[in-house]
Amino acid sequence: MEQKDFLLREIEKIGLVLRAILNRMKGSGEKLALTIENQFIAEKELLYTETGLSLDQLIALNGSETAQYISTFYGLNVQNIEMLADILKESGMQIPTVDSKKLLSKSLELYTLCSLLDKTFSFERENKISEIKNVIY
Repeated sequence: MEQKDFLLREIEKIGLVLRAILNRMKGSGEKLALTIENQFIAEKELLYTETGLSLDQLIALNGSETAQYISTFYGLNVQNIEMLADILKESGMQIPTVDSKKLLSKSLELYTLCSLLDKTFSFERENKISEIKNVIY
């Protein structure tokens, strides 16, 4: 029982942090590249501080390594992985740098992982995958 409570708290904690980051990124009306990049750096630090998840390390991993890395975090259920993919997608779409393709590719990888792990089909997720593929390819 105590283990289940711990897992639920971790899922909720990571979900709150990811939701706060995503809301801050989407809520900004100012679209200056420097501001967005600085914001993304701050959000990466917040995510690492609150959860221990390093976006830099995650982005550097390949497909199977990504799934392995994600599985080491108790609070990353399908919904939280999808929110993390949303954060990377938003960043990749807004930051006009060489890294934007890396962010979008990792986002695509995480959405695909969600599709494999989730027992239900998501039209919204499939639309996000299509949107990323249109930008990357």
